[in-house]
Amino acid sequence: MIRDATGSRGTVLQGGRQKAYRPLPADERRRAFEAGLAAYERGDFFEAHEILEPAWMGTDDIAERDLYQGLIKLAAAYVHGVRGNPAGIARNLVGARERLAAAVGTGAEASSGVDVAALVASIDDRLARLAADPSDGSVEAPALPRRAG
Repeated sequence: MIRDATGSRGTVLQGGRQKAYRPLPADERRRAFEAGLAAYERGDFFEAHEILEPAWMGTDDIAERDLYQGLIKLAAAYVHGVRGNPAGIARNLVGARERLAAAVGTGAEASSGVDVAALVASIDDRLARLAADPSDGSVEAPALPRRAG
């Protein structure tokens, strides 16, 4: 965590860049996480993105931030899909994949209930289809696979 000149907790170094940090209690982050997943699963990708953002900015745990930001970018990819923008899908899927891959095997993944490794594999499949047909703007958002237990 980085403190600004006044000593307040305002940014976190994530992925080599300063990112906003607005502390949010764990129970509120969890509620936002669950609500964001529910919005994604019903196909409301813009709402999922918006709901997850405070959870992402609300923690200074890098693995948790990677998980949330990856899901935000995944939802953003399909906002572009709804708009018929395959380049936007691809760009956001690449970012989602990077962040989610960083969360694989972490405590954040374990406590999330999401099988993040399987989700990354689904993203890889979609990216391969986009590479084969860059004009494919179909909205085929991957399911959020759940971990047993």
